[in-house]
Amino acid sequence: MNRLTKWRYFSSCISQALMIISLAVISVKGFNWGLDFTGGVVTEVRMDSDIKANQIQSLLGEVSEQEVSVISAGEPGRWVLRYSQAETSGDVSANALDIEQVLIPLQSGVEVLNSSIVGPQIGQELAEQGGLALLVAMLCILGYLSFRFEWRLASGALFALFHDVVFVLAFFSLTQMEFNLTVLAAVLAILGYSLNDSIIIADRIRELLTSKPKMVIADVCTSAVKATFSRTMVTSGTTLMTVSALWVMGGGPLESFSIAMFIGILTGTWSSISVGTCLPELFGVNSEHYKLMPIPETP
Repeated sequence: MNRLTKWRYFSSCISQALMIISLAVISVKGFNWGLDFTGGVVTEVRMDSDIKANQIQSLLGEVSEQEVSVISAGEPGRWVLRYSQAETSGDVSANALDIEQVLIPLQSGVEVLNSSIVGPQIGQELAEQGGLALLVAMLCILGYLSFRFEWRLASGALFALFHDVVFVLAFFSLTQMEFNLTVLAAVLAILGYSLNDSIIIADRIRELLTSKPKMVIADVCTSAVKATFSRTMVTSGTTLMTVSALWVMGGGPLESFSIAMFIGILTGTWSSISVGTCLPELFGVNSEHYKLMPIPETP
């Protein structure tokens, strides 16, 4: 047994152990749901253009129960604030008045342009729709894989997808970073990215099974990984560079998206090579499953 085959088996065992731990973390700690899901207040304000976002965020963070989002409205001195609704405030005008009080230390005339409340009921609908979108995406991928590959080979790609999503969700559960719609969008993007790597390796395995039917399945999977390794590393490396730039230069609003994508790309590359190749081998995929059906003779 060569080194790469041993490494595939070892990394697959590690992945399965970490996935069990990740599921336990998610079930115990849960998520720190963002304002998109729990409800809150969205307020647009205008103030002195010399005021920086971190100054506003630090003041609002002292009185808010959750992380405060401060987004530039595209005009100097104009900001969109997203923060949790105070329990004592029953209407929008009360929350708008609180903003003016909180930002008094900035010694800048604060003008509240508009303010609106996102209720918990809307947040619950967003959570249900987001979960439904994730489920539909997984079902569509399952249907595609079942059509494209024999189920033993497709199982590896599907398990790798589940593996990647669980790892990203476990990270946000463990760190209690805010889980919002941006993170959900990143999870859906990770599904597509991870599927790409898994399909390329699975295609190579299928080609080797049909062209070299007497080759041992462990050697087939190892040869498929070797043949696609350089391509996988180049693709993942360039994508990680892009995501890293987005993480560093995108600021607070894109931080959670970038972190989720960064983790998803790393785990996606790992799982496609380890889990995605070991599971079909465990299920006993072989060349018999890919023999072409005989073409009936015409009378």
